Amino acid sequence: MELQQRLSEQVGELLLARQQVLVTAESCTGGGVAAAVTDIAGSSAWFDRAFVTYSNEAKQEMIGVRAETLAEHGAVSEPVVIEMAQGALAHSNGTIAVSISGIAGPGGGSEEKPVGMVCFAWADKQGWQQVETQFFAGDRQTVRQLAVQHALAGVANHLSVS
Repeated sequence: MELQQRLSEQVGELLLARQQVLVTAESCTGGGVAAAVTDIAGSSAWFDRAFVTYSNEAKQEMIGVRAETLAEHGAVSEPVVIEMAQGALAHSNGTIAVSISGIAGPGGGSEEKPVGMVCFAWADKQGWQQVETQFFAGDRQTVRQLAVQHALAGVANHLSVS
């Protein structure tokens, strides 16, 4: 948890310094990124909102993920998290977004998409986007915690170099 708090504080400092506002679109983490950043006093200055879009219907209704994308690639896929990040930006006052969809386990995995597979996308209002898939080992809680940390680190890394 200490790493998560340090990452959240770093993200907040970077967002404030660059006059940016974070928005999240989360599935497997269930709002974990939002919880981590709102643990930081003053986060209302740099955090707008979180979309916890656990179901496919929520992804479509709340942030505009296309049914065709879900049908073709599945909820845990890079094309879906890209649409989640873009949708979060479009439906918020955020200027930078992170989205997450994965298989935290213990069930739900397959040979193609094993437990611990988590897809991430980051995007901003200037058109930058990045997408990647990570494979985390551990139980459900560990996978979710590692996903939150990776999401925050991605935001921090982008803001540090931009």
